[in-house]
Amino acid sequence: MNTEKIKELADNAEVIICGYAFSKCENGISVVNLNAPDHAAVFSNEGEILETSMDDIELSIVRDYLEKSKKYMECENA
Repeated sequence: MNTEKIKELADNAEVIICGYAFSKCENGISVVNLNAPDHAAVFSNEGEILETSMDDIELSIVRDYLEKSKKYMECENA
């Protein structure tokens, strides 16, 4: 992923925490590691993992960030 696409992801993110960009999407919430954009995940609004290219440790970290950031994203199920 080129620098321009990463910048676009960051600009369009609802919340950025420790280099992870959180954005609303059709299926729930997408998360992209801006430092390693090939590490991404999609969570349902209920917090279930729908898709991922992250390892278990990174997913655990991101899930914690997601729970803490939902109130800022105005999710329906926050």
